[in-house]
This record gives sequence, structure tokens and C-alpha cells, in this order.
Amino acid sequence: MKISSLFDAGNIEVVSLDRYDDIQLKIRKDNGSDFAQWFYFRLQGAAYQPCTLKILNAHECAYPEGWHDYQAVASYDRVSWFRVQTRYEDDALVIDHTPLAGSVYYAYFEPYSYEQHLNLVGQAQGSGLCQVSDLGNTLDGRDLELLTIGHEVESDLKIWVIARQHPGETMAEWFIEGFLSRLLDPQDATARALLDRATFYVVPNMNPDGSVRGHLRTNAAGTNLNREWQTPSLEKSPEVYHVEQKMRETGVDLFLDIHGDETLPYVFLAGNEGIPSFDARLAELQQRFRQHFLLASPDYQTEHGYEIDQFGDANMTLATSWVGETFGCLAFTLEMPFKDNANLPDDDYGWNGQRSLRLGEAMLTPIYGVLSNLR
Repeated sequence: MKISSLFDAGNIEVVSLDRYDDIQLKIRKDNGSDFAQWFYFRLQGAAYQPCTLKILNAHECAYPEGWHDYQAVASYDRVSWFRVQTRYEDDALVIDHTPLAGSVYYAYFEPYSYEQHLNLVGQAQGSGLCQVSDLGNTLDGRDLELLTIGHEVESDLKIWVIARQHPGETMAEWFIEGFLSRLLDPQDATARALLDRATFYVVPNMNPDGSVRGHLRTNAAGTNLNREWQTPSLEKSPEVYHVEQKMRETGVDLFLDIHGDETLPYVFLAGNEGIPSFDARLAELQQRFRQHFLLASPDYQTEHGYEIDQFGDANMTLATSWVGETFGCLAFTLEMPFKDNANLPDDDYGWNGQRSLRLGEAMLTPIYGVLSNLR
């Protein structure tokens, strides 16, 4: 029996591997920080053996409440992922599973590899509708790519979509895949109508270093990028720094920041009601966007979400707050669950990559619904 994680986004530490029914593991912290929750590893040599895998430090992770009602994902081929029996007891996350093959992978959520990311960027460019540009280097020296889709004329509305500031939130890049697939489809009427009036700027992965390293929430230096927007630096957060510079160059009329939430089993939007410049116009735009999104996807709901900030109490280091205030624009953080979506549950797959992808496709509809009112 063997457990390994030395691959793209792998994360686990082996404590004990003596018995199939008592495999003891720990999640490794993000480099330079105390964040931990993402895991991804391979088990070999346990075919048809009832296995009990215990993550001993689950109670020390960033969001221990996220383990309640959570089910880990597993795959034999890293293409098809399914949920496996999981429980949180005695401060440990316990996975009970009998592998049906000699090699099986377990993960916190369906991974989105760096190779998939590069393929996504290449396919977008191959559509003939998308230009790929390099914004700069990450701390590990990886490319930070921007996809530009549209005519880039002055009269165009400028719509920015970024994803995976928190690298363990892989559902965010699955969302981007679906979003791009529909936006770049020349037969899709909504996409064509949007591109007649808007230019889209898309950063599919804001944190490629953290993604490859198997981090939950930070970049190579242990920096939480979504707390850097007020004062980004090339030393700690070049990813945010480079994106901000480009935003100042293009302007922003609508901003979407795509995330996953460890605790809440719902799809929801968080706005920026707490920023100093929030007014009746932005409130009306928010309401209109939400209404169109409800019609576009039953996976989205408005009953559950984050507590709304009081006017003037926004955390201005967050992307949605900083962008909304700086550009006076409609700005949202979209959250998807690591667990199942409680208002449309699926016992076999829970919330997964394909459902995130479909939500990305659906997002074009609310954008179109508010397009005429963004300026």
C-alpha cells in the first residue's frame, strides 16, 4: 500500500500506513501561512480492501465547520469524480471507501490542473475571437494570462471576470471554462449580442502558483490575494498588482470575482453594499442582475449567503469592494459550494466541475440583462 501526492496540486502528509482500516494522514499547510483544507492524493495497492482514511488535523484546518455534511471526491481516472462516504468525528475527517481498482485518487473537490488551465487558454485563443496576453510573472515565475474577447473599442462596455484568487477553489476555473465556452460560441445569440456591445477581460486563474503547490487560499509567499487589493505589491502579491494596472488602463463597468465557499451549501452572490459610494443606482443594478440570474439557473438562490455589510463598513482590501469603489461599477463575488448544493442536491456527485461549468454558461444571461444599464 502506498500514498503519494507529488503531482500538480497534490497535498497530503502520511502519518501511518500500516493498516487498511486505519490510514492516518494530515493536510499540509499553505507555504508561509496557517491556511489548510485542500487535499489531493493517490492511494495504490488497496483494491477491494475496505479502507478507512483519517485526516487527523481536520479540526485545525481553516474552516473546520466546512467538514460537517461534507463528502470527499474520488476518481480512478482523474476525469470522472464521484462522492464517497465521509464523516467528521473526534476532530478527524474520516473517509470510508473500498477502492475497485489498484489506483484511486481522493480530493477535497474536483481538481482543475495547470495543464487543463493551459489547454483552456489555448482553446480560447484558437476560437479566433480571443486574444491572449501576458500581464506579468507570478512569484514562482509562471505566466499570469489575460484573455480579451471583443472589439476593444472605446464605446464598448468593459466587463472583467477573475477566478481562483484562492487556488483550492477549483470550481471557479470550471466556471470559467463554461463561461468561455458559451461566450466564444458564434452560434449563441446571447454571446453575439454581448460582444456587439462589450469587451470581456477574463483572468481564468489568478493564482497559478498556489494551484500547482496544492494550496487552499494563498500564493507562493503565503499571501491571501483577496486581502491585497488596496495595497498590492510586486513582492507579496504581483498577481493583484498586475491585474489592477490593467484595470486602470481599460476601466471597469462590471466585475465578477469567482469563488467557492467551504461552509455554505449554496450558490450565492455577495455584493458591495458597504462601499462608500454605494447608491440607489447600484442597488437597482444588483437587484436586476439577481433576478435575471434566478431565471437563468435554478442552482442560484438568494435566501442564503453572507451577512450584508452596513453602508461604509466594507473591507476595502477585497477585490469586489476595491473594484466597485474605484470604478463606481456593479461588482459581485460569486460563491459555489464545496459540498452539495442543498437546494438541488445530487447524492452521487454533489456540486462538481460540470455543474460549475453549466453555471458559467448561465452567467451570460444576467450580464445581458443589465447590459443597457451599466453606464
